Amino acid sequence: FSISTYNKMWADAQKDLDIQLQKEREEFLQPEEDRVKVFTMLATSYIKYLQIFRNLEAAHDQLIHQQKRAVIQQVLEGTIGRILEIKKEMVELEKSEFHSIYNILEDLKLLPEDLEVPIPRYFIKERLEELQEREKLLDQILLDAELQTQKHVKVMTLEEAIQVIQVAERARQGRMRAAFMRKIYLQEQRRQTKPQVQMGPNPDDAATCIQKVWRGYIQRKKTKKLREEEMTFLGMILPPDFKPRRISPVRAGQVNALQGEVQESHEDKLSRIERLNIKETLQDQIGQCFIECRHIIGKFPTYPAEKAGGSRAILSEKTPEQVLEELAAEREMALQKKDQKEKKEKDAGKEKMKGKNAEKTGKKKEEGWKMAPSNFLSIMEEGNSQYKAVWQNRDERLDFLQDHDPELIKEEKREEVEEEIRVQVDELMQKKLENLRLIVDGEQGGQPKGKKREKVRAAMMSLVRRTIDSLYKELAEEGLLIKAKTVNLSDYVGNFNYVESTLRQHMPSPADVRQLIALYGILPLGSQIVHEKAPLVKALLLAGPAGVGKKMLVHAICTEVGANLFNLSVSNIAGKHPSKSELQMMFHMVLKVAKQLQPSVVWIGETEKIFSKAVPEAGEMNLKELENILPKFLKALKAQDRVLLVGTTKRPFDANPKPFCRFYQKIILIPRPDYTSRFGKYCKQSSWLLLVKISLWKHIILQNGGEIRDFLDISCLAKVSDGFTQGNIVQAVQAVLSKLRLMQMRRRPLMASEFVTCLAKQDPVYKEEEERFK
Repeated sequence: FSISTYNKMWADAQKDLDIQLQKEREEFLQPEEDRVKVFTMLATSYIKYLQIFRNLEAAHDQLIHQQKRAVIQQVLEGTIGRILEIKKEMVELEKSEFHSIYNILEDLKLLPEDLEVPIPRYFIKERLEELQEREKLLDQILLDAELQTQKHVKVMTLEEAIQVIQVAERARQGRMRAAFMRKIYLQEQRRQTKPQVQMGPNPDDAATCIQKVWRGYIQRKKTKKLREEEMTFLGMILPPDFKPRRISPVRAGQVNALQGEVQESHEDKLSRIERLNIKETLQDQIGQCFIECRHIIGKFPTYPAEKAGGSRAILSEKTPEQVLEELAAEREMALQKKDQKEKKEKDAGKEKMKGKNAEKTGKKKEEGWKMAPSNFLSIMEEGNSQYKAVWQNRDERLDFLQDHDPELIKEEKREEVEEEIRVQVDELMQKKLENLRLIVDGEQGGQPKGKKREKVRAAMMSLVRRTIDSLYKELAEEGLLIKAKTVNLSDYVGNFNYVESTLRQHMPSPADVRQLIALYGILPLGSQIVHEKAPLVKALLLAGPAGVGKKMLVHAICTEVGANLFNLSVSNIAGKHPSKSELQMMFHMVLKVAKQLQPSVVWIGETEKIFSKAVPEAGEMNLKELENILPKFLKALKAQDRVLLVGTTKRPFDANPKPFCRFYQKIILIPRPDYTSRFGKYCKQSSWLLLVKISLWKHIILQNGGEIRDFLDISCLAKVSDGFTQGNIVQAVQAVLSKLRLMQMRRRPLMASEFVTCLAKQDPVYKEEEERFK
């Protein structure tokens, strides 16, 4: 797509956002008693915001104009936050994380695939260098601790290399000579054989047979072409000349890297020019202040310390009258706040008494539903108004290079650049002030006594405190900080369950699970603004049978946002920190590193053991201490800390439900895959005709090097594997597709019976266990 396409996409998204904001002002301000109507309004807004989010994300990723990207990102983060707020209202209204909204999708002429939550690509792109450096550091630490083995590369001598080449070349020449000799042999055989008398059918009959086959082939070809033209005309299939552009991963990486360089170059170019001007201006202003102070009071001023504001304090000095006015205004504000606090306490007391009286008399009236105040509407409105003021009517027909607008960058970046340069200017001007004192007044400039004491105290504290790097290294060496596997959320294959959602018996499908993981795990961790202002989810529980992909989803969260992964599973920490004080110290270290190097994910596998009803046996780790420490760990996490605690369990029913459910704010059931996910073909539902690109079986077979041919009955495998998890299917496929079987693939295609034999050796998820999970 061209730049104009993405500009249009952005403009359309802003237009839809403007309509949606206007609609919210009209619908959500008035109380509503009809819960069905409320849920319809919320679900419609949720879907609309998802569409806006998808378009904004695509425009933000592809546009190279840095100032446009900044405006889009502001609106994008506001949209993400609003989606999370609406989701919270939907959950509170239905008391369920999973909703049946396919009838609303049908009214909007949309597909269930439009409910997929996109993952913003700037989460990783903007931190790519930092993540690569951190990965190298972690690899080196694990290698030094012998927790990770480096692939051994055999080094050859020159003679050995020559010998290998000679062997290969001689073998090639031998094969060519053998082929040549075979060709000569066949020619001799043909020459020696006598021509045989024809003993076949009549030539006319043979010609008629050939004509019959050929005419049938031509007619079938014409019919197929006519059918395709008709389907193209009706819009059921894409035109045959339409070829989607596919870029290899290497080429895609090069394009993204080049795009990132262009995006950054516009900003850096102006930043270099502005830095010189700002530096000169600051030096001139501070120098002028020195001269004026010397002229008025007879000596040069004392340069303010960095804590006092440095040169900012010099340039913002006020007259005594201004200082007195400010102090009086501060006192007045403090008195007003005190009065407001006392008034609120009185009002709260009155409301409490009213509530008690209403409970006693039974006359408490139930109010209608009303939308909670939003933290993101103002952000979206600000971004929308900025778009209208600057970009909506801007003529960019001649701006082929998508170059920056100097004036806009000056307004946005001036404060940031000034703050960076001020530190350098302070050091220079401090030295200049000392030189002026020596030359003009003959004074020996020096540091205040207090500053020397501060330096000594800081040096002493640095000996006691440990650096983040040392803590990071220790946690990695102990196996508590691990390397996340490179797995994307889209690798968790599965489709929407249309039948159960239509019958209102909504068991979560893999697509529903992907949505919740994106909403509660990935989007808040990826954006600081969203995490601070959206409904806060500190702890997330993934519950499901063994093999459904719980650990994979934990690694997917880390991959999508570039998060650190701390493994605090019961089996991993057992025996490493036996005493309570050591456990507390370990959690303190994890908390400190996770906060400092956010975003971070703290994973607790087998979490039901920590909240277990059973008493631990002799010699086992006392998990009650963990049960007491974890709530404190969670309490220490604030809204500005992008740290998520994720628990996984395959036996949640073994835990004590009260503390277990109190600790985890969100519990997501990860079910076994349904038939739609296992088979993945055409699925017709009402007015939809959906094409599912790939099934779970196909995905796993292709991933392990297999080939899909007509001999392999995927429908049969999908039916037979009912009750089995994704892990069972992976094990069966890996058992069949050995190295020897992969070599025989062309001569002997895969058959369904091969997989069924391996699958039958494993235990499925029985109905009783599934009911317990529900």
